[in-house]
Amino acid sequence: MLKDPFYDPNKSYEDNYDQGPFGAFANGKPFDFAQGEPRFNFLGQKVHLPFGIPAGPLINSKFCKAAFEKGFDICVYKTVRSDVFPCHPFPNVLAVKVEGDLTLEKAQNPLLADNNYSQPISITNSFGVPSKEPAVWQEDVKKAISYAGRGQVLVLSFMGTVRENQTTDEFVRDYALAAKQSMQTNAKILEVNLSCPNIGNEGLVCYNLETTERVCQAIREEIGVTPLILKVGYYQSDEDLKKLVEIGEQYAQAIASINTIQAEIVDKDGNQALLGKNRARSGVCGASIKWAGLDMVKRLRKTINDLRFTINVIGVGGVTKAEDYFEYKDAGADCVMSATGAMWEPLLAQEIRKMGK
Repeated sequence: MLKDPFYDPNKSYEDNYDQGPFGAFANGKPFDFAQGEPRFNFLGQKVHLPFGIPAGPLINSKFCKAAFEKGFDICVYKTVRSDVFPCHPFPNVLAVKVEGDLTLEKAQNPLLADNNYSQPISITNSFGVPSKEPAVWQEDVKKAISYAGRGQVLVLSFMGTVRENQTTDEFVRDYALAAKQSMQTNAKILEVNLSCPNIGNEGLVCYNLETTERVCQAIREEIGVTPLILKVGYYQSDEDLKKLVEIGEQYAQAIASINTIQAEIVDKDGNQALLGKNRARSGVCGASIKWAGLDMVKRLRKTINDLRFTINVIGVGGVTKAEDYFEYKDAGADCVMSATGAMWEPLLAQEIRKMGK
């Protein structure tokens, strides 16, 4: 039976931001951390368990604090921007009805979504990557960093913003500015979100490898030796994946994959379920995309090993139960993260600990 999620999909983003988190995340009962010295190395930081929550559901420091207290040792603060950016209209989260895996073929057809959440859980999230003004999120990130306990670390995710009549140079500079602002929080690890719309909205930034390389180079010039994670989507082409790994090896310390699989989302009458401009298609995450996350981890690990590179692999996608963590580790992930699964199973990190590291 599903528990109450720590992000309430029946409330607006602003209400969640102001009032959340909810469910067991709000009970104020910290996990017992009497477990010895942290023994896993995560990009230069020692953690008890290489498991956490990726960019998305941890929308402010209160959510990060609760996640740390529940034993999620690596928490990624929701992606921020160099300036204020609004959230898409409510609703932002809906349950998606998928039989089995959401293959790329299935994703070409409309998917039914409603408010009835059930296991195995898959959802669509359509927020538009909202961001407070830098002065606000910088102070809140500092607070979130202070909540990390021994053997825990906060990662700050950031991205550039697509604007009308924008040049590629301006787009790259905005990524660099967001990186500079992120550095001012003293976050020990940064993540660049490349799994968001590219200039002109013709796909994800990560699929334009020329732009990806320029963005990574500009960011590295801003952040010096600070560890950097590249958050990307699912790659069908092994050649493109190889190029991504080469870019990652040069400019970053880890590649995190995947984000979501996009599909058209409709209601029971076949109408657009998420009202508003540019919302007919939305990212789907949860149990139905685990196949894609695992496939990317396996292919990334093989490519990295073949090239004799050292970049780390972070597996994300469809981790909804403790067994999924170990499946990702066996596939070659150095670290594993859960968003949808963690939202509805706040004790997931503790369940993994019980099964052994």
